[in-house]
Amino acid sequence: MSSKSDPITLPVDGMTCGGCVGRVEKTLRSVAGTEEVSVNLATGRASFRYRGEGLQPVLQALKQAGYPARTEKLELSIEGMNCGSCVGRVEKALGAVPGVVSVAVNLATQRAMVEIPAGLDLKSDLERASSAAGYPATLHDDSASGQDRERNEREAQVTGLRRSLTIAAVFTLPIFVLDMGGHFVPAFHHWLMATIGQQTLYLLFFVLASIVQFGPGLRFYRQGFPALMRGGPDMNSLVMMGTSAAWGYSVVATFIPQVLPEGTVHVYFEASAVIITLILVGRYLEAIARGRTSEAIRHLLQLQARTARVLRGAASQLEEEDIPVEQVQLGDRILVRPGETVPVDGRVESGEAWVDESMVTGEPVPVRKGEGDTLVGGTVLKNGSLVFTATHIGADTLLSRIVRMVEEAQGSKLPIQALVDKVTLVFVPVVMALALLTLVVWLVFGPEPGLTLALVNAVAVLIIACPCAMGLATPTSIMVGTGKAAELGILFRRGEALQTLRNVDLIALDKTGTLTMGQPELTDLETADGFAKDDVLQAVAAVERQSEHPIGEAIVAAAKERGLTLAEARQFESVSGMGVSADVAGQTLQIGADRFMRQLGLDPAVFSNTAERLADEGKTPLYAAIDGKLAAIIAVSDPIKDSTPAAIQTLKAAGLKVAMITGDNQRTADAIARQLGIDTVIAEVMPDGKVEAVKQLRADGNRVAFVGDGINDAPALAEADIGIAIGTGTDIAIEAAEVVLMSGDLRNVPTAIDLSRATLRNIRQNLFWAFAYNTALIPVAAGVLYPVAGILLSPVFAAGAMAASSVCVLGNALRLKRYRAPMAATSQ
Repeated sequence: MSSKSDPITLPVDGMTCGGCVGRVEKTLRSVAGTEEVSVNLATGRASFRYRGEGLQPVLQALKQAGYPARTEKLELSIEGMNCGSCVGRVEKALGAVPGVVSVAVNLATQRAMVEIPAGLDLKSDLERASSAAGYPATLHDDSASGQDRERNEREAQVTGLRRSLTIAAVFTLPIFVLDMGGHFVPAFHHWLMATIGQQTLYLLFFVLASIVQFGPGLRFYRQGFPALMRGGPDMNSLVMMGTSAAWGYSVVATFIPQVLPEGTVHVYFEASAVIITLILVGRYLEAIARGRTSEAIRHLLQLQARTARVLRGAASQLEEEDIPVEQVQLGDRILVRPGETVPVDGRVESGEAWVDESMVTGEPVPVRKGEGDTLVGGTVLKNGSLVFTATHIGADTLLSRIVRMVEEAQGSKLPIQALVDKVTLVFVPVVMALALLTLVVWLVFGPEPGLTLALVNAVAVLIIACPCAMGLATPTSIMVGTGKAAELGILFRRGEALQTLRNVDLIALDKTGTLTMGQPELTDLETADGFAKDDVLQAVAAVERQSEHPIGEAIVAAAKERGLTLAEARQFESVSGMGVSADVAGQTLQIGADRFMRQLGLDPAVFSNTAERLADEGKTPLYAAIDGKLAAIIAVSDPIKDSTPAAIQTLKAAGLKVAMITGDNQRTADAIARQLGIDTVIAEVMPDGKVEAVKQLRADGNRVAFVGDGINDAPALAEADIGIAIGTGTDIAIEAAEVVLMSGDLRNVPTAIDLSRATLRNIRQNLFWAFAYNTALIPVAAGVLYPVAGILLSPVFAAGAMAASSVCVLGNALRLKRYRAPMAATSQ
């Protein structure tokens, strides 16, 4: 365990009194490794010293005690990482900084996501720690200029690799042709010896190979040697040692051959030069492929407008001013014309237009926008002009949040990565030990020329080992998979959701707004004796006008359609899960479900026949009582989305069970379930009872995904094994979910599940290839087949195999870009 004696300060939520302070102090002291605990109620912070690895045990203890600590995430750009071993060392260095909660380093994006206590400034400490480990780090800049700079750096890296590869190839080709030609064509060999002579040929090889070794190959020394000196050798160290051994042995054989045993004077200049060239080929192709894995993010960033046309001045003298989008302020009035991109989020003030929102929802059908409607930055006006007021700017716009969500998902690690990280951290030292063992075994037990064979096989072991393939196997698939999901309107807010979603076996669906349109319509109104329909509707609508429930809105809309004037409702009260009550024009009204009527001492059985008929039709019956008398039964129907039946069938065809959770009475719920082919129904659920419903489903041994869209769905979304929020719903629901469907189309649920399975399948293929490659070929390179088959692996072929392994992993991950959804989503 590492010593972390510096004081750590954590902001803690939920403390309201001295008793809370005592409980927080007791909780902190109960965690092994904490000492000198001090909690301040006024500042809402806890200070303590901690000797342990990571703050996760502390945060978990506080959360279980009911006092969660607030954390935030910093994203760092890391330089110099090129294999899985580098990832492990960066994580270890950053994790050792006092106060760090968790670290996730992504080789594919060259970034680190660090979770720290909110308000704690650890930027400098983190940058120093990473740089001290040999990997310079800077705070990631996600602004437009920062993205441009990062793109330029990536292009410069590709250009630099192309230049190095070209130089290496130009000087390696003569060595390869002269040496290999001499081996394969004896007449050519005899001509070379007679014309040039062996010593002159060796000198030519020395000059050409040295240019490759210390020109394009210098990059391996610059990164590999410092890593070796720090005791943390990496991929560059392996290449440096292998090529240096081949080049150095050849130099000795060329200039002082007398020091070598008889029969061992050979040169391997072609091996050192070809190895460097082939590895640069792999690095170059890898850099290009890595760029392609992040295309989804770049596509999203390209949607951002660079300027905004802001309206200045009074209404009589309005002036248009084009300004950079970064300078737009909340409340600015902005004009957008046909074909232009909406610069920021806002609300339409005037005008009418059709807007292409496919970048958000994945749905190609333009949406009509008019006064009062919301606009999303990055969407495009197809026709018409709009003036709107900016409501969200900068990092708060939906597009920026989407980019942030996708980046966080791409930067996160799946549970399947844990084993890979443990292996890659020790992989390079183990390979070096195996190379040394190979050298010793061949020197002691190998046939003559023992020194030559020992050197060749040890170099082959160093060169063929590929920690890159293991390090890239998981993150590249996550990047491409989550990027493809974003293109389809599916956002994985957390990368681990990919693995969790694949394993679910039951989909629990909230009814209203998920299975249905969420826009109920009044279909039936039947009154008791002594009550007129219009009078009842007028009074009920006056009460429901105070309600924000969709059913209430449907009743108000029906009253307005009939031209009824609504009086003002007084003493309005909402009874959670039951109904509402208020006074209207001297009358007392109660409106709600049958259980509400029974609670009031009224018998809804008067309307039993009508209620049964309505329930069989899948309609929700409500009752209205006026002045203590049961006055009417009202039926409101929420139309089922057109896409819902097909989505349910696709889920069932994939072997998943489907459950519906609803506040409707059992008979209505059963009718809807029969209509849609749903297996399990949990009806008459109070708004706060959805969590218990999810627990009930999980208690049966199911791994549950809950799909919802409302504020009251947030607890259930958090309780389920994985929460899927409909993006057309509330921000609270979206924040509680791991997966967000940007459109209201339920067919994106089976698409999300299918894509998660495809991504995990791709990851398993990559990991199998990476581990199988290293497990199988390292022993071959060491010469285990020589005693039985006389086979030895040339270092040149080892270099080719190593370069190909990383490219194969990246190529396989890029296949996900061709993923096709099992069913097409359409606009709802």
